[in-house]
Amino acid sequence: MRIAHKAVLAASLLLPVAAGAQTQGFYVSGAAGPNMRESFTISGAQAMSGLMGSPAQRSGKAVATSELGWTGVAAVGYGWRTDWLGFRNGLRVELEGNYRANDISKLKEFGQNLTRVSGTTRSYGAIANVYGDFPVGRLAGVALTPYIGAGMGFANVQFERVGGRLASNNTSTRIDSQSNATLAYNLMAGTSFGLDSVTPGLSATLEWRYYTAINLPQQTYVNNPGTSPIGNNATLHRTTQPNCCHDNSLMLGLRYAFGATPAPTPAAAPAPAPAAAPGVARTYLVFFDWDRADLTARAREIIKEAATNAQRANVTRIEVAGHADRSGDAAYNQRLSMRRAEAVAAQLVRDGVARGAISVQAFGESRPLVPTADNVREPQNRRVEIVLR
Repeated sequence: MRIAHKAVLAASLLLPVAAGAQTQGFYVSGAAGPNMRESFTISGAQAMSGLMGSPAQRSGKAVATSELGWTGVAAVGYGWRTDWLGFRNGLRVELEGNYRANDISKLKEFGQNLTRVSGTTRSYGAIANVYGDFPVGRLAGVALTPYIGAGMGFANVQFERVGGRLASNNTSTRIDSQSNATLAYNLMAGTSFGLDSVTPGLSATLEWRYYTAINLPQQTYVNNPGTSPIGNNATLHRTTQPNCCHDNSLMLGLRYAFGATPAPTPAAAPAPAPAAAPGVARTYLVFFDWDRADLTARAREIIKEAATNAQRANVTRIEVAGHADRSGDAAYNQRLSMRRAEAVAAQLVRDGVARGAISVQAFGESRPLVPTADNVREPQNRRVEIVLR
C-alpha cells in the first residue's frame, strides 16, 4: 500500500510536463482483468474460538489468504480539455460500476493452518472517479495518453461461507457477512491507445487499479463438537474491519467517445491554380495563433484583398482549406482546422463574396507546409489557404 501511494505521487509530479489532447465529451468504457486480494484479518475469530474450547493461545492474528481472482468495471463519463502550465491536458469525471471475486486458498488461526478451507469473497459497488489525462504524442501512428485517477463511493463485500477446521480439536470457524454497503475508494494509473484508424473515438486502455473497502461489517461463527461454557455453537457480535480487502488489479479495456470526428483521408494534391490575370494574385495564406480559430487584424486584411481580387477577376469559385500543426491529437486538429476554414469563409461573405461560390475543406495536420515531428508547434502550418479558381 505504501509503495502504491508513492508511485501515484511520483506520477502526479512528473506527468504535467506532457502536452497534447484527450478524450472530450461523453464516453462509455469497460475493462476486466486479474485481481489479487491482499491477505486480511478475520476479526474476532480468536476470541470466539477460545470461548468454544480452542487452544488457549491468543497471540497472532487469524488471517485469510485469497487466490488470484478477477475484476470487471463499466463506466459512463465526460471529458474536456484543460491547459495546465501552458500544456494541453485533459480532465474526466465518470461513474463506474464494479465487481470482484476471489476464492479463499488458506486460513491461519493461532499460528496453525486450518484444514478444509473453502469460501469466496465477492464485492460490487459504484464509485465516482476523477482522471487527469496527459497526452505524450504518437508511437507507430497510435496516440498515447497516460492518465492517473482517484475515486470514492460504496462497496458491498460478501464473505460466502469462508471458513476451515482446526485439526487439533475439530473446531470450525466460519465468517459470513450480510449485504451491507460500506465506503470504498480507487487509485488508478494507466495509458490509453488511440484506435481512431479503426473507429473514430475508440481507444484501448491498460490500467493498474488499487481498491479498498473501508470499515466492513462481518460476523464470525464458531462450532465445537465438544462442550463449552456457552454451548456448542456461538455467534460473535457483529464486528467491523477497517480497510478490508485491499485489491490490486491489472485490466485491459476499451473506451468510446461519442461525436469524434473521423481522421481525414489522404487526398490527391490540389490541381494547380489557373494562370492569374495581370495584377491579381490567385493564392492567399491566412495564419493563426496556436490553438486559435479567431482572425487577427492582418488576417482580415488578407481576406479583404482576396475578396476584392475575386470580384475584379470575375472568379466563380473560391476554395478555402484549413490546416493545423502537429501539436496535439489528430482528431482535435481536424476539428480545429475546420473552425479556421469556416471563420475565413464567413469573413469572405462579409466582404462581398457569395457564399455559394465558396467551398470549404479541412485537412487537419495531414498537409503541413513545413514538415515537423509529432507534437511540434509550427506557425506556418496553422493556416488557411484561399485559392481563386
